[in-house]
Amino acid sequence: MTRHPASTLRSRYVEQAASDLEKNHQRQRELAEELRVLKQEEALLADILSLAERYEGPTDQALPPEQPRDESPAPAARTTRTGTTKTGAKAASHRPLLGDLLVELLGRHDEPRPAKDLRVELMANYPKRNPTPQVVRNTLESLVAKGRVRRHKQQRSVMYTLLQPGPGDAG
Repeated sequence: MTRHPASTLRSRYVEQAASDLEKNHQRQRELAEELRVLKQEEALLADILSLAERYEGPTDQALPPEQPRDESPAPAARTTRTGTTKTGAKAASHRPLLGDLLVELLGRHDEPRPAKDLRVELMANYPKRNPTPQVVRNTLESLVAKGRVRRHKQQRSVMYTLLQPGPGDAG
């Protein structure tokens, strides 16, 4: 009689341990992906910093044309010294900036949009563009800082809407 309750308790422990182990593995996968994205962002920021230290233009302009500001190419395709991609800087410099594309997409909606949805819409409309979710969020936050986009917090979600330019704004 005492053996039956012990086996039931043992089976519950086994089930709980198996469930906890699966949750642990899932969390490890999530953290590994987050670490990969952070390493990409670190490489991009290091390249931007390196270029900014070397570039001394006559005005306080943005990055030189060789360095697209909107997204980081895959690390293997990037040459660290020049900041250009193997596909060539000229092709990248003719693309619209990610911020301009996000502003265009936000302008199509009256309701606040999450960064995740904007990224999906961006990749659907511009298949050659594949920025990481972090790059999209950073670009949106940059637009918020510039006063072009408004951030809305709804519980734990962050949503964005386009601020309408004033009469004197060039866009």
